[in-house]
Amino acid sequence: MSKGIWAGIWKKVSIRYTIFIYFTISALVAMLLSGVALYVQMSRQLSAVVQEESQAVLVQVNRSVDSYLRTIMKLSDSLYYGVIKNADLSAGMVNDQITLLYDNNKDSIANIALLSKEGELLEAVPAARLKTGLDVTQEEWFGNTLERTDNLHFTTPHVQYIFDNREQQYRWVITLTRAVEITHGTATEQGILLIDIRYSSLQQMLEDISLGNQGYLYMIGSDGELIYHPKMQLIETGQMSENISAAAGYRDGNYKEVYNGEERNVSVKSVGYTGWKLLSVTPEKGLSLSNLKMRLFVAFVAAAFLLVLMLINAFISSKITNPIQELEKSVNAIEAGELDREVYTGGSYEIQHLGRSIGDMAKRIRMLMQDIVMEHESKRKSEFDTLQSQINPHFLYNTLDIIVWMIENEKKQEAVKVVTALARFFRISLSKGKSIITVRDELEHIRNYLTIQQMRFKNKFIYEIEAGEEVMDLACLKLMLQPLVENAIYHGMEFMDGDGEIRVTVQRQGDDLWIEVCDNGLGMTEEQVESLLSEKPPVPSRRGSGIGVKNVNERIRLYFGEGYGIVIVSEPDEGTAIRIHLPAKLYSETTEKERI
Repeated sequence: MSKGIWAGIWKKVSIRYTIFIYFTISALVAMLLSGVALYVQMSRQLSAVVQEESQAVLVQVNRSVDSYLRTIMKLSDSLYYGVIKNADLSAGMVNDQITLLYDNNKDSIANIALLSKEGELLEAVPAARLKTGLDVTQEEWFGNTLERTDNLHFTTPHVQYIFDNREQQYRWVITLTRAVEITHGTATEQGILLIDIRYSSLQQMLEDISLGNQGYLYMIGSDGELIYHPKMQLIETGQMSENISAAAGYRDGNYKEVYNGEERNVSVKSVGYTGWKLLSVTPEKGLSLSNLKMRLFVAFVAAAFLLVLMLINAFISSKITNPIQELEKSVNAIEAGELDREVYTGGSYEIQHLGRSIGDMAKRIRMLMQDIVMEHESKRKSEFDTLQSQINPHFLYNTLDIIVWMIENEKKQEAVKVVTALARFFRISLSKGKSIITVRDELEHIRNYLTIQQMRFKNKFIYEIEAGEEVMDLACLKLMLQPLVENAIYHGMEFMDGDGEIRVTVQRQGDDLWIEVCDNGLGMTEEQVESLLSEKPPVPSRRGSGIGVKNVNERIRLYFGEGYGIVIVSEPDEGTAIRIHLPAKLYSETTEKERI
């Protein structure tokens, strides 16, 4: 079929079948790709991940063992250089210092001893004496220490056997020896410093390591002697064996070996100064997807293909929903009042038909609404919002509370004054729906409001209204002064105590009418002044109208033109002056349409 025929068929295909076809195809492709990719990647990466993990564990364990042994070596240095080398053994001051160092390290140290080159026990803590009949000079470690005087020597784990143990306990230890210089009076000779390290401390450190995947960790000496193995007893009794002979020849790195018919991955790491080797063993049969990194890898691969699937579906969705979204934009524009907006008529057959129907409807609405949408509606809406803000229930409730309090306290005259002011306030607020009133009525309205607020705040401020008779019959916008005075009271006088001043002045200058509201309050910064007339919508406050200065300015411009409005002059701690600029026009000269 030609491209044009396919295009014609496609336009008639419904959204339901379009989604079904595309989703089915994308799901099949995604499952096929993910299956093949997972199989290939898991086959290649599993062994490498296990080796990497084992090597990382070995590095960490190596650091721990090395740090532990270096702590013992530092103890050896402290004993030699800080106690033995500069001390005269004949003075008998060495034992106390050795005892102090032993007490500070007894959790990891079993014995500290100082031997002469003849094998005589010079000092020992906590041991008291050598075993009877034992000649330590015949021990291998004794000869090696004296031959290589510059080295520190570590033995393999063994039962402590050279000291009499009063507790009759046979502890496993690792012995550290070094050649030292001993002073007796004026004579010096060679000796041996011996430290028995508790094997249990090293054993506990290694037993806490877990490799997973049926893996384990063991340690051998420089000559292949077994230092630690999780199944040490089974190996010593011959019930189990380990590939120690091969391990002794391994250097640091990763190896694959076959031992007792089992394929194993082996990682090797040497332990610093000692020449010991740490080895991790992971059987091939123990490898599984339970490995954490394998789980993360599978999750990553699954997420990657899920992302691909989401991209495919996103493309499909856009193919389907873009026409709907375009149509929605057209409908939203019509809903917002843009009846001349051209309605989108693209996409599938259903969307095209719906677009044409909406376009026809918009044309009919436009014909019905062209004589209705006028400036009158904007004026009425603005007036309604402002009127609602002035009839503040909190203001009314607070005023009624004041009246009740005055009556209860037999302040009848003050109560009558407040009731009268409240009645006049609402009479002018309502004004039979008028938007334009005389300056006289607006000043009377604000005078009543200030009277009530002065009573409420117990004379926290005073006010003054100055206006000549020549301006009283001029036209002004209803309810434009109250938001300004309200701001002056609640914000300008917030922290003042009895010395607040509010002054309202009205002046005519040629064809212009100027009304100024001044206070001696806290004032405002330039940023605050700019925000009052900014394009951001006002935020209602518990203490303010929520309409504020911006609304008054917009209403003035709406009724009298862009050349009129509000000017604000304010400085911190200097007070605020708000000037209203109106045309000097008699109320009697305003039309009935303007008043409403």
